[in-house]
Amino acid sequence: MQLGTRWAAGSEPPASVPAALRPAIAEAEALSVAGGTLSLQTGALNVLRGTWTLTWLEGRPIAELDTGWEVLRTASGEVVVRPFED
Repeated sequence: MQLGTRWAAGSEPPASVPAALRPAIAEAEALSVAGGTLSLQTGALNVLRGTWTLTWLEGRPIAELDTGWEVLRTASGEVVVRPFED
């Protein structure tokens, strides 16, 4: 596994996040907002701000949002958005 980086949900992903994952990351954030597990508003009362973690497994990127979503690229190159699985 290659170590990655972290960033706040709703902010621009770092340059190390592959372009292919960026639309799927936005989709996962929208699903979290719709589900009430994430707020992209700023301010003291908005405590549901999530954090993304990017890691690499077998050379493929995996971005995990701590509200329960992951975005990954499969061995075939498909980008998948799904609830996080342990």
